[in-house]
Amino acid sequence: MLVKNILDQKPIGGVLTIKSTNSLMDAAKILSEKRIGALIVSDSEGSVDGILSERDIVRELGRSGTGCMTENVASIMTDTVIACHPTDNVMSVMGKMTDGRFRHMPVLDEGKLVGVVSIGDVVKGRIGEIESENSALADMIAGNA
Repeated sequence: MLVKNILDQKPIGGVLTIKSTNSLMDAAKILSEKRIGALIVSDSEGSVDGILSERDIVRELGRSGTGCMTENVASIMTDTVIACHPTDNVMSVMGKMTDGRFRHMPVLDEGKLVGVVSIGDVVKGRIGEIESENSALADMIAGNA
């Protein structure tokens, strides 16, 4: 299975981004309202300048207290972002996410942001792939193929 197969199954609605100059409070509000775990930081359309997760915010709250919520996104975002391509294999993406211990990965096509996959998306896609393979094998064993 390829990343583009996962993107095709996701609801259409675009990728939510936030500017690096927005406050952490702004980011927390968006994450909460949209019930998502991360935002792509982008100061120009289609670019990926960083990523900010709800975990990043919680860690900063633990370190600095609630006063940090007025700080800007750039102060804690991850600015070295590992991305994937729509034609990447899901297993390789899963490996990168596991090795890097992150849960969200931007998808870039020709340098432009085209989507985001979460570890949940990747696991769901992989389970679907395994179920299809299992069904095909069962049909072969039963002589239906």
